[in-house]
Amino acid sequence: MDGTVLVADDDRTIRTVLTQALTRAGCKVHATSSLTTLMRWVEEGRGDLVITDVMMPDGNGIEMIPKISQERPDLPVIVISAQNTIMTAIQANEVEAHDYLPKPFDLPDLLKRAGAAMKNLRLVAASSVPTKTGPAPRGGMLSMDSMPLVGRTPVMQELYRLIARVINSAMPVLIIGESGTGKSLIARTLHDLSDRRSQPFATATAEDLQSFDGAQGLLARVRAGTLLFDELTSYDTDAQLRAARLLDALPEDGPRVMATAQGNLTRALAEGKLREDLYYRLGGVVLNVPALRERIDDLEPLAVHFLSQAADDGATLRSLSEDAMEFIRAYSWPGNVRQLQNTLRRLSLTSTDPVIPRAEIESALQSQPSAAAVGERFTDETLSEAIGRHLRRYFDLHGKDLPPPGLYGRILRELELPLMEIALDATGGNQARCADLLGINRNTLRKKITELDISVSRRRKLS
Repeated sequence: MDGTVLVADDDRTIRTVLTQALTRAGCKVHATSSLTTLMRWVEEGRGDLVITDVMMPDGNGIEMIPKISQERPDLPVIVISAQNTIMTAIQANEVEAHDYLPKPFDLPDLLKRAGAAMKNLRLVAASSVPTKTGPAPRGGMLSMDSMPLVGRTPVMQELYRLIARVINSAMPVLIIGESGTGKSLIARTLHDLSDRRSQPFATATAEDLQSFDGAQGLLARVRAGTLLFDELTSYDTDAQLRAARLLDALPEDGPRVMATAQGNLTRALAEGKLREDLYYRLGGVVLNVPALRERIDDLEPLAVHFLSQAADDGATLRSLSEDAMEFIRAYSWPGNVRQLQNTLRRLSLTSTDPVIPRAEIESALQSQPSAAAVGERFTDETLSEAIGRHLRRYFDLHGKDLPPPGLYGRILRELELPLMEIALDATGGNQARCADLLGINRNTLRKKITELDISVSRRRKLS
C-alpha cells in the first residue's frame, strides 16, 4: 500500500498508532489534531486519503466532508468515531464519506479499508469519467440525539451501515429479529430519514386487508410514503394472500414497502406458515437485528442512555453499580432492548438513591423470565441453533479475550452431562435401556456415569 494519508484526531494515542501502522504499510502520513490544519493540507493538494474523527476541538469531522469534496471531489474520506449510534453511520453516508468505522476500531480492518480507498482513487484518476463537483447532503445534517438506536458492537455497526445505504432505496425491506429488538423502530427510522419523510407512514392491519375497499383505503392513506406489514408470521393464510395481491397492485409511484418478522423464516416457509411469494416480494433487503444477549458490550451504553432518558423525563438520574452492571451482562434479557428500557425506567422512578445496587435490579427482574426460564422463546430453534446461540454468548462474555484453553473438552462435558441425566431419567434409571437409547455400550455408559458423577436411582418411569 502506498500513498499519503492525512489523519485528523484529537487523541494523540490514536494519531501515533495510525501513523506507525500506515507507515509500516508503506504510506506517508501527516497527522494533526486540528480540522483547520487538515483543511489547509487538502487545499494544498496533499494526501490521497483522509482519516478523520468526528468530534474535534475546532469542529465536526463529518460536517467538514462537503468542504473537502468541493475542494477535492475524488479524495476519499474515512470517518472514525467514538459516538457509536446509528446517526453517525447515517450522517457519514449522507455526506458520502468513503467509509465509516466506530471506535475502538480493528486496526487491520482499517488498513484494509484504507488500501481499498486509495486503490479506488487511482482507478478513478486513471479513467476519463467526469467527477462530480461535490455531494449535496439530503435534507441537511441530522440530529445525533433524535434516535434511540445505540450500539458499538460490530454486529450493530454493520447493521447501521446497511441501514444508511438503503435509506433512500425503493427496494422493499424485511426486518428480522426477536420481540423487543427494535424492528418497528428501524422501519420508522428508515422512513423518517428518507426522501419519503414528508409522506405518511402506515402499518397494514388485518382489517385493512379484509376487503378490496379496505386495501384501497390503505393505499390512499399511505400514498407515496411507507407501508409496513408488522410481524409478518402472525398473519393467517388469508391475510398473507391478500397482502401478496395488494403488493401486486401497487403502482410505480406507490409506497415503499417494509415488513417485520420474528422466528425462523426458513422453517416457516418449509412448513407453509409463510407464503413464498409474499416472502420474496418483501425480502429485497433483509436486515437481521441481533438479540440483546448477542451484543453484550452494548448493554452499558444502552443502560446509560435509558437512565439519562428517564432523568430528562423528570425521574431521578441514577447509575448502575459495578455489581449491578455485572448482573445485567449475565442476564438473558428475553424481552431484549424493550425489557431493559422498561426495567431501568421503573428503577429511575422507584428510588432517589443515585446508585442502583445489584440487589435492586435482581428484585426488579425477579417476577420476569430468568436466564434459565426463557426456553419457550426458542421453540422453533434446532438443537444446533440453540447450541450455537449459547456458544456465541459464552465467547461474548469474555469480551476481546479468548476463553481459557481446553474449550473442546469442557463443551463436550457440558453437553454430555444433561444428555446422560435426561436419558437416565427418561428410562427410569434402567442403564441397559438408557445405553440402548443412546446407542452406546453399557460399559461406556457406566464409565460416563462415574466420570460425570451422576446419581442414578432406579424407579418406574411415569408416562
